[in-house]
Amino acid sequence: MGVRVKTGRTLLAVALGLSMAVGAAHAGSYPDIGPLPQIKISKAKAELGKRLFFDKRVSGDAAISCATCHDPKQGWSQNKPLSDGYPGNGHFRNSPSVVNAVHKKSWFHDGRIGTNLNDVTRENITETYIMNMDMRIMQERFKQDPVYVKMFKDAGYGEPSNGSVRKAIPEFLKTLTSRGAPFDAGKMSGAAKRGLKLFKGKAGCIQCHNGALLSDGKPHNTGVAENFDVFLDPMNHQAFIAFAKFQGIPNYMNMKRDPGFYNITLDMADMGKFVTPSLRELKYSAPYMHNGMINTLAGVVDFYNRGGGKDSRKSDRLKPLKLSKKQKGDLVAFLESLSGDRLTSSEHVWSKSYPDEYPAIQNWKEARN
Repeated sequence: MGVRVKTGRTLLAVALGLSMAVGAAHAGSYPDIGPLPQIKISKAKAELGKRLFFDKRVSGDAAISCATCHDPKQGWSQNKPLSDGYPGNGHFRNSPSVVNAVHKKSWFHDGRIGTNLNDVTRENITETYIMNMDMRIMQERFKQDPVYVKMFKDAGYGEPSNGSVRKAIPEFLKTLTSRGAPFDAGKMSGAAKRGLKLFKGKAGCIQCHNGALLSDGKPHNTGVAENFDVFLDPMNHQAFIAFAKFQGIPNYMNMKRDPGFYNITLDMADMGKFVTPSLRELKYSAPYMHNGMINTLAGVVDFYNRGGGKDSRKSDRLKPLKLSKKQKGDLVAFLESLSGDRLTSSEHVWSKSYPDEYPAIQNWKEARN
């Protein structure tokens, strides 16, 4: 199951730090927003990874694929508050988009894996409430498919193997990279430009939403309300129980909140913290937050304008912003400018006409000015 909690706690307690999102007053300097880096892609490996991503045989009962919860028609996520789970249970968190996943330093809403996408792929495939696959069985399934036998060989992996699956799917994910966003292309509207000034200034969003992904990759408690469908719906609750039991979370049968980063550290100070999400491609992946409790970008801006939610451990960075209606609209316009060409299908994302090295936006700084 990827990096287990014992290892994950050690790595992530060092790798991850403080708080998220919006605060009116802030001091110090933060990394500016930048372009996404170039990525080298192996065509043969990405083509194999694409087939695996959409193949239901990757799941235990061959009923769901990676694309079930990361649907290209829904922003490579699911446009519902809580993700689907393995047939026979639900899930307890919102399905995040996998667009730009290759650029992250930690994955899952709680940041419990901070190594690489190989481990993320393994956890999603093998976890009982997600895809529930014994990878030894999966390996034998693909050995019986002559198309896969050829594709694995052409990709340089030899015969189909578990390790190669865990490498090929991340290779495909490299192709799911933002392109054509008005912000990157220097084609922002006047409202979006005003929103950018608010983002860096009065709204203070850049404290935690910075860098190429507009995320500091760190966990913060913003006081997001609990989604009690997790605990009131037995299908969702049994997935939460399976997760919490495996992670070694104390007293999980009596919990009525998502522990977030606490599951890594078991430090109560980290209860309810979640990793700052990327702001790229937000237009296509509503609803928002780790549990899908906010339906629109305007709702997200309203949430932070109020100073976040109510929680005794909420980050002290969050204060009421006192933005006017016009300023809130400008901030939404800026957030929308971070979404580019909609990647609506696997064919759109990858074809044999793409070069071996995925092109970054050229003359990025000049284009923005």
